[in-house]
Amino acid sequence: MPFNERSKHITQGVARSPNRAMYYALGYEKGDFDKPMIGIANGHSTITPCNAGLQPLADAAAFAIKAAGANPQMFGTPTISDGMSMGTEGMKYSLVSREVIADCVETSVQGQWMDGVLVLGGCDKNMPGGMIGILRANAPAIYVYGGTIKPGRWKGEDLSIVSAFEAVGAFMAGTMSEEDFEGIERHACPSNGSCGGMYTANTMSSSFEALGMALMYSSTMANPDREKVDSAAESGRVLVEAVKGNLRPRDIVTRHSIENAVALIMALGGSTNAVLHYLAIAHAAGVDWTLDDFERVRRKVPVLCDLKPSGKYMAVDLHQAGGVPQVLKILLNAGLVRGECLTITGRTLAEELVALPDVPRADQDVIMPIERALYREGHLAILRGNLAEDGAVAKITGVKRPVISGPARVFDDEQSAMEAILSDRIKPGDVVVLRYLGPKGGPGMPEMLAPTSALVGRGLGESVGLVTDGRFSGGTWGMVVGHVAPEAYVGGTIALVEEGDTITIDAHELLLRLEVDDEELSRRRAFWKPPEPRYTRGVLAKFSALARPANEGAITG
Repeated sequence: MPFNERSKHITQGVARSPNRAMYYALGYEKGDFDKPMIGIANGHSTITPCNAGLQPLADAAAFAIKAAGANPQMFGTPTISDGMSMGTEGMKYSLVSREVIADCVETSVQGQWMDGVLVLGGCDKNMPGGMIGILRANAPAIYVYGGTIKPGRWKGEDLSIVSAFEAVGAFMAGTMSEEDFEGIERHACPSNGSCGGMYTANTMSSSFEALGMALMYSSTMANPDREKVDSAAESGRVLVEAVKGNLRPRDIVTRHSIENAVALIMALGGSTNAVLHYLAIAHAAGVDWTLDDFERVRRKVPVLCDLKPSGKYMAVDLHQAGGVPQVLKILLNAGLVRGECLTITGRTLAEELVALPDVPRADQDVIMPIERALYREGHLAILRGNLAEDGAVAKITGVKRPVISGPARVFDDEQSAMEAILSDRIKPGDVVVLRYLGPKGGPGMPEMLAPTSALVGRGLGESVGLVTDGRFSGGTWGMVVGHVAPEAYVGGTIALVEEGDTITIDAHELLLRLEVDDEELSRRRAFWKPPEPRYTRGVLAKFSALARPANEGAITG
């Protein structure tokens, strides 16, 4: 429907409708029924610093929308803090929350027949969940990221939430003092905002600039800074114009714009979770996009930014160095993103970037020019082999040992693996296998930041491999391979691995192989039985029943 017709369908009806009475209760005047209704999907929550600073942004957006001649209507979306739930049963709800958030946005926009929606979120799953909901509803929309946290400091070193997880391993190994352990824990998160490296939240928010669904520079602003409030207000004004022009998400989110987003993720050195989420976003947009497309983009896009977890800088440093637009301008000049793609402003990506310099400033070393790229190819590699016939995802930058072949140390749950790591039962050269943690088996594909950080903290990050059908935090680095498909719960080969089997991870050859012959695997498969479901009711049982495999984005609809 054209501008204003979606909400008029409800508020005016065929002639005069009793539905209007309820809008008068909200403070509407007669003239308001000729104005567009703009939803604000507000992820504000005091459960996590990622979302605790969202309300001022929601208020600024609402004020700007009102001033632009539209009626803002606010509704809530939930969030699960990945950092707080990490290593607990609660982490199983993290990916599930992506689907719940998508359902909330779609349900509210369609149920109330809104003319447009501004989605506001902070923690990891807020971004893909919101974008999936936006694309399902396909009313004019914009994404507003709540902003990054500022770096913590302890004894002259920048800190992030990952510093606290790695400190656990170091403290338990006896290589860190109690003073430093408590100092890092106390100072790692000094303000509101999402985790400060190029972890999942900042990866996804940054990619939305490249996708065309968020304002330029908005993804790397710090939550406590005034510019973040101003950007939220400008987002509201831009959205009202998009509603007037009937510019819809599926006009913007195309195969080419998704390729732009993935290219930007590669250049930033972003999170492995982006693979899972862009498979899901593409599905919601009706775009054909597979694991092979990630590999195709990886081979041509270099890593340009020296960002945590495998680099040294934080998102606020990227912002000060020129932000996502500067990285996009470099990629555009190199022919690695498509400038003709439309953005939410109504301008093309090339038009948005026209005034930017062709090369990054010489007084910074966060963003490198093409000729001095940190890595010639992208970092998110798709591995295959008899252990991952449908694919697996590895982050291969920052790894000094890209090939490892060693004995499998097999665990069917995260807690057992953590106990083995912290009690020094995992040795250099081992390959830790964490299974029954996929979309159906976990259920919910929990992230393995606790065991990977414990390995790093104990000095094993470069010498021990880790393979899982679960996921990794955006803060994970090392010789780790996740999203193994088919997963163990449905009888994937990872379910057949036995203690001591040799596993080869080869980032050069993009190989993940169990060194066991087909005859022996067939014998083992004949004796394998699927485990009983871990949950038989509630949202986890529902997710387990509906979730597609990881190589399809673990979507539920």
